[in-house]
Amino acid sequence: MTENRLSPTTSDSKRSFLQELVALATGFGLAGAAQAAPATPDFQPTRRPGMQGKRFGMLVDMRKCIGCQACTVSCSVENLPPIGQFRTTVLQYEVNQGEGSAPAMVSLPRLCNHCDNPPCVPVCPVQATFQRTDGIVLVDNERCVGCGYCVQACPYDARFINHETQTADKCTFCEHRLEAGLLPACVESCVGGARVIGDLNDADSEINQRMQADKDDIKVLKPGMKTEPRVFYIGLPDAFVNGVDGQASVRLLSDH
Repeated sequence: MTENRLSPTTSDSKRSFLQELVALATGFGLAGAAQAAPATPDFQPTRRPGMQGKRFGMLVDMRKCIGCQACTVSCSVENLPPIGQFRTTVLQYEVNQGEGSAPAMVSLPRLCNHCDNPPCVPVCPVQATFQRTDGIVLVDNERCVGCGYCVQACPYDARFINHETQTADKCTFCEHRLEAGLLPACVESCVGGARVIGDLNDADSEINQRMQADKDDIKVLKPGMKTEPRVFYIGLPDAFVNGVDGQASVRLLSDH
């Protein structure tokens, strides 16, 4: 059994430190031919073109998630990350309910939150990590130098350095499938219908209708980080809202 001991306060300090490193890198010309990015907390480079007029988001209904890992497997088959590395997974947690009560077992789907204010973008010294106008955050693997700044800056532990390519990797909302009119692999394979993806700009989209129906129970992870995540949860226990990491009452049972 393992515990993730990183605290939200540590994540905040680390992000500031990385922004200072980027400022030094650009100042000494280490960013190469890429446009120098000011290392200020609110800076975001201009978004690149995406699917016109859309803003994609995902809704995860934890009441329907059974922890079967079908999403994890289908994502791996579709996107072929190295063995042992995952773009999305369902982590199993044990939540202490107090003395005299049995711990609650919670299955929590985790993935890139495709934030509206993604902290992973401005820390990239070569602008390999970027955001499209439809909100999808991607990595240009031909530009990425594998420095890991974005991995450390992400407060959701959603990024990793691919063992095979030695570049940053993460969930892309299967943008190649969306552009072909298909659903992301994780959404298509979810046996309980727990995952829904859609256009947040379309009031009639399924994701907006379901969020409206459960508007009083919509939560996001770590709202205090002000990243404006676009992965929403229904049925997310309060113990998880402000960060699972470092909480004595929440224990991660296994890595995957």
